[in-house]
Amino acid sequence: MSTYVEHAHDAHDDHEHHDSGSQTVLGFWFYLMTDCILFATAFAAYAVLYRNVATGVSGKEIFELPYVMGETAALLLSSITYGFAMIAGYKGNKSAVLGWLAVTFACGAVFIGMEVNEFHHLIAEGHGPNVSAFLSSFFGLVGLHGLHVTAGLIWMTVMMIEVAKTGLTGRAMTRLNCLSLFWHFLDIVWICVFTVVYLKGAM
Repeated sequence: MSTYVEHAHDAHDDHEHHDSGSQTVLGFWFYLMTDCILFATAFAAYAVLYRNVATGVSGKEIFELPYVMGETAALLLSSITYGFAMIAGYKGNKSAVLGWLAVTFACGAVFIGMEVNEFHHLIAEGHGPNVSAFLSSFFGLVGLHGLHVTAGLIWMTVMMIEVAKTGLTGRAMTRLNCLSLFWHFLDIVWICVFTVVYLKGAM
């Protein structure tokens, strides 16, 4: 009788956690919708302002597509490695999850490092955000995405610490799922940035 009660209690807890996890993921989807509005506003501002170069340079003069393609490759690769981390998580393989998250973090860090270097180079050359409306909107849009990636890397670090300490609990998997949505969302946004800002600007 006691064993039956314990199993019933465990099943009840699992059901409650499943419901709670589903609500958390649903809530995170609502957050991503608001983030879509934020990025849409930044894209709209860029679309209006990108021709206003004043006395500064245009995108065609400053964008280095091979360099940006390297950034893009690093971020897209991180999306694939995060997928591997989630597969390992569903299999209950803690060490593989930590390994793939570490690789994902490294790829994301490479992306941020290259972006910071790009910004530093442009500012050092006198092409800072205060020069023209085009450069203001460029730094605003690309920088906004970079801040989101940085936040994702911080979140990923927290998750690696949590998984290392507590294992692949139901709560950890829910959080990893939310981070997965966030990370893949940023990849999609970057593809839009690469297409609208860099490819179009370099023509």
